[in-house]
Amino acid sequence: MAYKNIVFLGKSIDNYIAGKNGELDWLDMIPNPEQNGMGYYELMDEIDAIVMGKTTFESVISFDIDWPYKKHVFVLSYTLKDIPENLKDKVTLLSGTETDVLDAIHKKGFNNLYIDGGKTVQNFLKQDLIDELRLTTIPIILGDGVPLFDVLPKSMVFNHVKTEVFLNQIVQSHYQRKNKV
Repeated sequence: MAYKNIVFLGKSIDNYIAGKNGELDWLDMIPNPEQNGMGYYELMDEIDAIVMGKTTFESVISFDIDWPYKKHVFVLSYTLKDIPENLKDKVTLLSGTETDVLDAIHKKGFNNLYIDGGKTVQNFLKQDLIDELRLTTIPIILGDGVPLFDVLPKSMVFNHVKTEVFLNQIVQSHYQRKNKV
């Protein structure tokens, strides 16, 4: 069975995925009146489930919106003990190593995963568990914040698949991991 782990994130020019206080408002700074999904809807058609960390989950549930995901969400946390009642059929809490978590998710029949959240993405990269990066650059330099990348134990090589420009300002580059040696 083939498995795929895809990162789909917005970032600043200087590779931050959130401001220094966790701010995300800059992600929507370019007007998008036609609600262009910029590859998000295609991603949702490709994946079976979403894997995110506790901080990302807590950010999403803090927004004053309905639950935005139609796919099942797995939240990785050692400290979170419960899921809000209205999300119990949509969200599963997991803890363990990245490999253990993936094994548990795969055993439930979810093979193609969207990996989301700063620390979660960094940890999956450290374990060489990311197959694709789809990085959307917003034209802003934040100067400080939550970095996209952290120190890795070894270099990782990707092939460029394509780059698209949305709304005449937002640049999205898609990379696939080269075969692991």
